[in-house]
Amino acid sequence: MQDILNQLSGQNMDLSLIDIITNLTVATAIAFAIYISYWYTHVGTAYSRKFNVSLITLTILTATVMAVIGNNIALSLGMVGALSIVRFRTAIKDSRDTTYIFWAIVVGIGCGSGDFLVAGVGSIVVFIVLLFLGRVTNNQRLLLIIKAQRSSEMNVEGTVFKQFNKKAFLRVKNTTDESIEWIYELSRKDYQKEEKKELTITELLYKVGGIDYVNIVTQSDEISG
Repeated sequence: MQDILNQLSGQNMDLSLIDIITNLTVATAIAFAIYISYWYTHVGTAYSRKFNVSLITLTILTATVMAVIGNNIALSLGMVGALSIVRFRTAIKDSRDTTYIFWAIVVGIGCGSGDFLVAGVGSIVVFIVLLFLGRVTNNQRLLLIIKAQRSSEMNVEGTVFKQFNKKAFLRVKNTTDESIEWIYELSRKDYQKEEKKELTITELLYKVGGIDYVNIVTQSDEISG
């Protein structure tokens, strides 16, 4: 009971200057490993230099907050209350970004509390996993976008149905009084098979007549900013 009262009253052991410098130095070193991992695994338009730098500062700030809190329960509750009023509205461009944010926070907590072994070993494991799997993308889908006159509706749908052997999935169908637009989803594998045929889907559709345009678009998880 006395220990609890001491913690609530703020009577805890303060970190020395050397301890604080050590905690922040280790946190910064691991933060640069996070920086390298993010740079390596994010290719294309999803990579953000500003976000990557923010991961380093987030790690250091989290370690600093942990050094301030220490074992003081009252201070930790107050810090949680203060941080809860801060509203973050930064858009996440890639689902992997959430992993890196959580990684930075965990490293900051570990280093701020002096658990260097846990923070270091955990970071090594995560680094290796992301090294092999971090560049996995969900770019195996293609969108076939067709716009044609309403008079060609049945011929267009029949042509797509036969060319892809029922493997083209209709996702969107927009209609007006004069035209129709279809959006089909295809796998890259099926599209590559289709390209080897005597006539491609584009050539077949333009033979149907009444076609305004035919577009092939790669469906990607990346969002340009």
